[in-house]
Amino acid sequence: MHVYRGVVYLGTFVVIILVNVVYGVTNPNDFKILNYFRNGLENPELLQWPSKGNDPCGPPAWPHVFCSSDRVTQIQVQNLGLKGDLPWNLNELDKIQNLGLQKNEFSGKLPTFSGLSDLKYAYLDNNQFDMIPADFFNGLSNVQVLALDNNPFNRSGWSIPTELQDSAQLANFSCMNCGLVGPVPDFFGKLSSLTALKLSYNLLSGKIPDSFRDSMLQILWLNNQGEPGMTGPIDLIGTMDQLMWLWLQGNSFSGTIPDTIGDLTSLKELDFNGNQLVGLIPQGLANLNMRVLDLNNNMLMGPIPKFRAANATYSSNSFCQPTPGVPCAPQVKALLDLLGGWNYPANLAPEWSGNDPCIGPWLGISCNPKGQVTIVNLQNKNLTGTLSPSLANLDLLLEVHLQGNSLHGLVPANLTKLRFLRLLDLRGNTFDPPLPKFRADVKVITDGNAHLVANVTVAAPPPSIHPFPPLSHNPKPSKELPSKSPSPGDNQPILSDSPPSPEKHSGSGSKTPTVTKEQTTSKNDDNTLIIIVVCAVSVVLAVLAVVLFFKKRKKREKDSGTIVIHPKDPFDQDNIVKITVLEDPMMYTVQSGSKTTSSGGTEGSRVIEIGNLVISTQDLRRVTNNFAPENELGRGGFGVVYKGVIEDGIQIAVKRMESAIINSKALDEFQAEIAVLSKVRHRHLVSLLGYSIEGNERLLVYEYMPKGALSGHLFRWKSLNLEPLSWTKRLNIALDVARGMEYLHNLAHQSFIHRDLKSSNILLDDDFRAKVSDFGLVKLAPDKERSVATRLAGTFGYLAPEYAVTGKVTTKIDVFSFGVVLMELVTGLTALDEHRSEETRYLVEWFWQIKSNKENLLASVDPALDAKEDIHKSICIMAELAGHCTARDPNHRPDMSHVVNVLGQLVESWKPIEESDEYSGIDYSLPLPEMLKDWQHEDTGDFTGTSQDSRGSIPAKPTGFADSFTSNDAR
Repeated sequence: MHVYRGVVYLGTFVVIILVNVVYGVTNPNDFKILNYFRNGLENPELLQWPSKGNDPCGPPAWPHVFCSSDRVTQIQVQNLGLKGDLPWNLNELDKIQNLGLQKNEFSGKLPTFSGLSDLKYAYLDNNQFDMIPADFFNGLSNVQVLALDNNPFNRSGWSIPTELQDSAQLANFSCMNCGLVGPVPDFFGKLSSLTALKLSYNLLSGKIPDSFRDSMLQILWLNNQGEPGMTGPIDLIGTMDQLMWLWLQGNSFSGTIPDTIGDLTSLKELDFNGNQLVGLIPQGLANLNMRVLDLNNNMLMGPIPKFRAANATYSSNSFCQPTPGVPCAPQVKALLDLLGGWNYPANLAPEWSGNDPCIGPWLGISCNPKGQVTIVNLQNKNLTGTLSPSLANLDLLLEVHLQGNSLHGLVPANLTKLRFLRLLDLRGNTFDPPLPKFRADVKVITDGNAHLVANVTVAAPPPSIHPFPPLSHNPKPSKELPSKSPSPGDNQPILSDSPPSPEKHSGSGSKTPTVTKEQTTSKNDDNTLIIIVVCAVSVVLAVLAVVLFFKKRKKREKDSGTIVIHPKDPFDQDNIVKITVLEDPMMYTVQSGSKTTSSGGTEGSRVIEIGNLVISTQDLRRVTNNFAPENELGRGGFGVVYKGVIEDGIQIAVKRMESAIINSKALDEFQAEIAVLSKVRHRHLVSLLGYSIEGNERLLVYEYMPKGALSGHLFRWKSLNLEPLSWTKRLNIALDVARGMEYLHNLAHQSFIHRDLKSSNILLDDDFRAKVSDFGLVKLAPDKERSVATRLAGTFGYLAPEYAVTGKVTTKIDVFSFGVVLMELVTGLTALDEHRSEETRYLVEWFWQIKSNKENLLASVDPALDAKEDIHKSICIMAELAGHCTARDPNHRPDMSHVVNVLGQLVESWKPIEESDEYSGIDYSLPLPEMLKDWQHEDTGDFTGTSQDSRGSIPAKPTGFADSFTSNDAR
């Protein structure tokens, strides 16, 4: 029996061995695709794959093949000289992660990669693929590197499909010399993980997409796109502060180099060769410490700065001087400033080169024999922009012809100081008033400027002084010109005899005016009378101002909120305390009568004052029923928050620091909250109404938020007997919080980092509009440093990884926390829950695994939402945004301004309401003056200051003024 059983076991073992030998351990379908791969080659022997008896996944494994368990995960055959076609069903290797086929001679149609969701690295460059299928990029949700360079795809040209934008993990995309045509897809600027984009040597056109503004790209190669190449300005380049290699050579980019390019301190190589860039070289660019800087073959102007770059070239431009560091001549500088006001138009910039505007092709410029500019004639040149005040630096200017352009803005007032100006022709532009007052002998023509009047008020003429006469362009000084008397209506350059030096007077019969003694006496009397009148009017206006000031102050005090004075003695100023926040946001003083204490002081501290609202500590005890448990709103690391109602019915929330936790850390948070909320005000930040210090008591008084914290409505709505939040409310809450954080980061007078943004610190009002609270951990973001080291603070689950590891903070740690809040809004799950399974315990890690798969994402949406199909799109957008905000690299996270823009598009837009008859009786189609007349006619008020008549708001005449005193007397 035992022998029989042993024979059976041995037979079974032999069968298993035979099956493994015949069929191997490799997945049968993977085995089949590998054989297709080999059979499609002209030289399969280079693979050294055995033809039989061996398994691809081994052991031993086939050369160039790597497996995980029984599935093929890598094929690495780069630079083997392989020739032939790839199998059409290569994407059936659905567990492939890394595919290295570069530097061979593969040809024919590239098979689709659709559905290869595990693929991370694909190197297909430097082959001979002549077709790429339209669905090639579908479903590459985890691809990080995709190289397609140097393949003759689609001879007639092709464009990158929009499906690639779903590859949210894409970090490096390279498609140089691969037949691309059309514009650069704008979705590349929205891929937060993308750090390298190489699209050189194609036939791309159009401008750099606006979506590239503030992108995190480190490598951008758009060079050599063929004729005409890419066009447009390069202004947004200055916002891409992570750039290290920027190649734009061989295109037709135009406009100026932005001044902000000096902020790109990481730049190593910058190539602008062979474009149409104009204007001055920014000093910030010259200061960058780069390896390579190429500015050759443009239309750059002005002086050549001294460059810090190790290898800087700048030939074939229009510089005024050949030597770096040498400034331009004064006249050239003035004209270049003038050109800069028009953004250096391409029809003028090439013509204005060199260091002497009277020599060479300076279009529209005429000079006198001494080489001084006297005429600027640039009519009908399609100029746009403003007129630079630097024009007045051409102090011998006679005529300025600018008619027939599109210039706007103000006419510079300093043009009136041009002593010899006789003609300023501004016809057919759009200049704005007021027009400066020119001398009487200056003819100013403003016809066709809708905002300027034709009749010009002029100042008194100066003595008759004539400058050197203007000549035609590039004059010959040796030739004598005949004299010609100026005609008042002549718009052409006026020629006259050369006068003596400007210090001497010349002209037909001009005399110096004389003043008699009687005239002098009369003039002095007039001056005395004027002084007396001015003084009298000043005294009257001062008295009137004082009266109105005290009247308004009295009204303000009357209309202000209830002022609660300490009950002991309302007239004892020693009982009123004012806390003043000093310039240092972590310091304050407490003043009580004649006593003053600093930050930690407690003596004499009884009440606090914010604006006109004074609340005593006793009142805070009374309105909270001595901090009764039934008034408790919540608890936190600081202490307990209580609800209260003060005398005028205003509901407040009082945060009370527990005496047991009063230490230096708690006091720092208390002071920080006062400091920050005294400096910032925003409708989506909780307002601080007051604060108080008495003994060991530390109290903060806030506006009351009746709906409480967001966390209660997301995670405990059932136990609190609340209605679950709708998707619309969640979107509005997200947008409100984003706007509040945008203000803290970018829009306040200083930049603040919250450090503890979470759903329990987001409070809701009656309309479910959100406000950010709890500013005890706020840090002031440095202006010039990228980050600041600080002690670790915040809440686990919301902490950005770089902050948890290094302790250094930037505004991007708040962006990370906000992304976690977005995930909570979508899923209804807390950021961290030890009771959940290990897979879902940490919300961010789990959410990153499911967000790219729409089916998995929608299955994970908060069940309380009962999400219908109409909100699926916005859920996916918010999920994608949450992913960007929680990117591991802080440089890949957007700033809050971008977040606001994304969420703002998801919230329902404003729509006009139907017309109502609330203001019936008024014809709104009438011109405004007639409509006002009808309104005044309909108004039958008694003019006693009621709300029905606007004249009731005019203040009464101050006491002490005669009835005959009118507004004319005041003037």
